[in-house]
Amino acid sequence: MTMDWVENFYSTTGRWWGRAESAVTSRDHQRVALIRKIGGPGASTLLELGCGYGNTCAAAAASGFQVTGVDISSGRLDFARTHADAAEPGTLRFVCQDFYSFTAQAPFDVICYFNGFGVGSDTDQRTLLRLISQQWLAPGGVALIDIANPLVWASWAGQDDTRSPDPDRGYRHHLGEHIDFDSVAFRFTDTWWERDEPERRYSQSVRCYSPADLLLLLEGTGVRLRAVYTGGEPVDRDADQAGRADLLTRRHEWLAVLEAADQAGG
Repeated sequence: MTMDWVENFYSTTGRWWGRAESAVTSRDHQRVALIRKIGGPGASTLLELGCGYGNTCAAAAASGFQVTGVDISSGRLDFARTHADAAEPGTLRFVCQDFYSFTAQAPFDVICYFNGFGVGSDTDQRTLLRLISQQWLAPGGVALIDIANPLVWASWAGQDDTRSPDPDRGYRHHLGEHIDFDSVAFRFTDTWWERDEPERRYSQSVRCYSPADLLLLLEGTGVRLRAVYTGGEPVDRDADQAGRADLLTRRHEWLAVLEAADQAGG
C-alpha cells in the first residue's frame, strides 16, 4: 500500500498537538524505567524510531543513554530539538529521515518504536524488522515495539469524537476524529480534521497484530519474540490465558520485546 500520507499526517498533527504534548512527562520516565529493566545495566546506546517530539529520547538521555531519535517529520523534530539542554549525562541527537534509508553509525543496545509499528504493509514491517536485526541492533540487544491491538481498535470502529481547544494546556485547534476498522485486513484508520475545515482530512492507517500474528510476521526476519508486556507488566505466554480477556482489551497497544533469533532468551 502507498505510504505517501505518512509525512503529511504526522507533520500536520504534530503542528496541532506539539505545544501541548512535547514536554517530558511521567509516561516517558516510565518507559525509560522499563527500558532499563529489560535492556539490562550494560545498555548504553538507544535508537528511537518515530521519536516524534523527542520526549522519551530526552528522558532516556537524562538517565545516561546515548540517544539517537529518527523521525520523518521536520515539524515534530523542531519540538524535539528543544530538549537538547536536557541530555546530560547522556547524549541526544535527532535525524530527520525515513526509517528505510537511515544508516546507523554503530549498532544500538536498545531500539524503541512507540506508537507507530504497522504503518504500511506486512512486507514493509518485515523490511523494518530485518533492518533492526541486520543493521541496527547490537549483539545481545533488545527492541521494544508498541503493537496496535486489534481487539481494542475493532471495538472503537465507527466512533466519532471532538477535541475542543484548550489554550491553557497548549491545544489551540478544534478538531474532529473518526475511527474505522477493517476486520479483514486488520487495519485501523484514524481520521482527523479541523472543525472549520471538514473537507481537509488527515488519516493514518495502521496494521494491527495479536501476539500470535506477530509470531508469524517475525519468521525469517532475524528477530524473535522474547516477551509480551501489557500495562507495563509481562504476560506469561506459556500459560493458558483463556478467560483473561482483560490482557488485551484494556489498552490500544501492547509491547513486544524482540531479540536476535539466534540469541538465548532472558
